Amino acid sequence: MPPTRVAAAALLFFAAVTAVHSIGVNYGTLGDNLPPPSQVAQFLKDKTTIDRIKIFDVNPDILRAFANTGIHVAVTIPNGEIPNLTKVRYARRWVVTHIKPFYPQTKINYILVGNEILHWGPQNLIDNLVSAMVTVHRALLLEKITGVAVTTAHSLGILEPTDLPSEARFRSGWDRGVLEPMLKFHRSTKSPFMVNPYPYFSYGPEKADLCLFRPTKGLFDKNTRRTYGNMFDILLDSVYTSMNKLGYGDVEIVAGETGWASAGEVFEQPKCSVPNAASYNGGLVAHYNSGRGTPLMPKRRFETYIFGLFNENQKPGSMAERNFGLFRPDFSSVYEAGVMRAGAPVPVKPIPSPRPVVGGKKWCVAKAGASDAALQNNINYVCSQGVDCQPIQPGGACFTPSSVRSHASFAMNAYYRAKGPNDFNCDFSGTGVVTSTDPSTHLPLS
Repeated sequence: MPPTRVAAAALLFFAAVTAVHSIGVNYGTLGDNLPPPSQVAQFLKDKTTIDRIKIFDVNPDILRAFANTGIHVAVTIPNGEIPNLTKVRYARRWVVTHIKPFYPQTKINYILVGNEILHWGPQNLIDNLVSAMVTVHRALLLEKITGVAVTTAHSLGILEPTDLPSEARFRSGWDRGVLEPMLKFHRSTKSPFMVNPYPYFSYGPEKADLCLFRPTKGLFDKNTRRTYGNMFDILLDSVYTSMNKLGYGDVEIVAGETGWASAGEVFEQPKCSVPNAASYNGGLVAHYNSGRGTPLMPKRRFETYIFGLFNENQKPGSMAERNFGLFRPDFSSVYEAGVMRAGAPVPVKPIPSPRPVVGGKKWCVAKAGASDAALQNNINYVCSQGVDCQPIQPGGACFTPSSVRSHASFAMNAYYRAKGPNDFNCDFSGTGVVTSTDPSTHLPLS
């Protein structure tokens, strides 16, 4: 082979290896001080090893900005679109409007049909989810788009609680009713099963080292006789075991969201800190780059998207929700996580000590912008899950003020308490928010 061809082949091989060894990030936009997408695209391309992003919508400005950058972009269809997407004509129109104007100049690799639908519902979205995924895939083929895979992201609420990966399984009802046909779809279309594994939600003093990729004696699984050195592997192998029990252990797994907050309220301490966030995300990147895989899936490198790219100052919820970013809006690093290119350092600015909310209590309430229809769905869902809704019935202790918003806040908080006061139990498809202000002292009048 001539030297020029050898050099070209070597460059192509190097580019392929670089792509394989890169990591992704979730690019959220809930901030009033964030840089324009064009600057973000240039920064990621020139300064970091990040070669793929995931966004929570189909923002055309972002899709235009990432054209011809070589960076993959995963887009998300809003949850509420799912019932309509079961119709081929609607799905095809959606593809023509939101994908065709940008593809393939923008390397759209995934379309997520909703986000964490099984965890949050409501039931009509769950019932239509797989059908919508199938129809969106069909719409892509009808428009002669073959390089975009269809998936959806799941919280690990899809798993029954267990400590050992070998004993994991999907929740009864969802396993055969939803996840088995979904996995069949993934196998037939060679698309990945996407999960959001957050060791962050498993944090406790006794599990700190395991969650943060720090040295630890690990967790021994007596059934497989494997020892786990980190919680991320425990969660991924729990998903794999659950898939395998349905006969779909061959389907690819993608980690769609995982990350750690660098600051938080009093009740979020000592979990949320710069050292912990640096330890987790830095450890995650190193673990990913090592290619070691997990005890049950050795030597496999899982496509992984860190949450998130920026600290977002308008994100609702506690202080932690606004401090998951690797970078500040001026592109300075919050901490070193191992994603910068050699020779392209970004200064790490010291973080001023946050002013936490006094007191350790927190509540789940309806988000200010949530519609009454969405909140009524939340009430219906919660009251169907065995939560006591008698207090918001006529004559109940919390019936007054008689408004959908007040009743929804009661129901959502009751669910949040019953399921465990974790932030993911107050999402409700983006209509819930965790607050440190007692809602019973600030009830709306109508």
